[in-house]
Amino acid sequence: MKSVYLTEEHDLFRRSVRTFMEKEIAPHATKWEAEGHIPKEAWAKMGQNGFLGILFPEALGGAGSGIFHAMVFLEELARSRMGGFCAAVSVQQFIATGALAQVGSDALRAKYVAPSIRGLKVGAISISEPDAGSDVGSIQARAVRDGDSWVLNGAKTWVTNGFYADFYVVACKTDPAAGPKGISLIVVEAGTPGLQAKKLQKVGWHSSDTAELSLENVRVPLTNLVGQENMGFAYIMQTFVLERLTAAATSLGSAIVAMEDTVTYMNQRKAFGKPILKFQALRHRLADLYAELEAVRQLVYHAAWLLEQKEPAVKEASMAKLLATEFSKRAIDECLQFHGGFGYVEEYPIARAYRDARVGTIVAGTSEIMREIIARDFDALS
Repeated sequence: MKSVYLTEEHDLFRRSVRTFMEKEIAPHATKWEAEGHIPKEAWAKMGQNGFLGILFPEALGGAGSGIFHAMVFLEELARSRMGGFCAAVSVQQFIATGALAQVGSDALRAKYVAPSIRGLKVGAISISEPDAGSDVGSIQARAVRDGDSWVLNGAKTWVTNGFYADFYVVACKTDPAAGPKGISLIVVEAGTPGLQAKKLQKVGWHSSDTAELSLENVRVPLTNLVGQENMGFAYIMQTFVLERLTAAATSLGSAIVAMEDTVTYMNQRKAFGKPILKFQALRHRLADLYAELEAVRQLVYHAAWLLEQKEPAVKEASMAKLLATEFSKRAIDECLQFHGGFGYVEEYPIARAYRDARVGTIVAGTSEIMREIIARDFDALS
């Protein structure tokens, strides 16, 4: 569908990403899902094609492109046929390296961001803890100065890319008495003594490694501080709008691919002498999904446009994330239903899509948290 937000340049970029995903990534989906790992050469190939630095400046090796190039890219990631691949790549590019690129020192950018853009390093953001998820201000991991080093102690969980990452951007308390205003971001390299990663086994997203981390007297240089000390909470909040738009766009892409596959299947599958797509009870349900898809996409694009205009888009991004992830979960469930019994066997891609879609309403802020953010406007009206 034509969009006021997209130009011919965006369309050309979409085609290049789609071709790459379908030819270079999707054929490996079954293998990578079974192995629970995205090989290093895949990251490098992404970097060689300029797909890992869309929003980063050219000085770092990025493309210096705009938010709608990112939206197109995120939608087309779903052509990989792996929700885990979508998660791993989007976190690497838009979340884990975000604060590093924006406020990190030149040395940190050169050491971590530039090679990440080339696909030579994989990063992870470590914020959530066993007792602190959406409530970032309640994290307990500590970092204290000791000579020319930071010494970190604590535990992190739900770390995307966390098992195979080359580096971690860790949120920790550097001034516990200050609450959220006492949080800092510190880079920890994989293999640093005292850092242990345990791989988590998930219902879906199998190709994406998710880990819980243990930090026990982990010592890193003071220069590994990202930006200013005790400003970590502000940096995290600044990335949340883009993180939620990332989740919204990848969820939309996953729904689009599932619905396209379902139309193809319904054209081929016959019952009572005709394709099941010809049965009004089914085709009208599918029509409703397509109409809703376009409505949700316009909300996602509007929130992205606000971000591009440097407008505060916290509420709109939360709305987009809420509706896109809830829609994707429901639409893919419907698509599995249209497949009948075949949808419940691993031979058909819809089974994996069904497993992968479920976590969308949990990651990057649960649907319940999104609703609470949106509902804050009610207080101003009362």
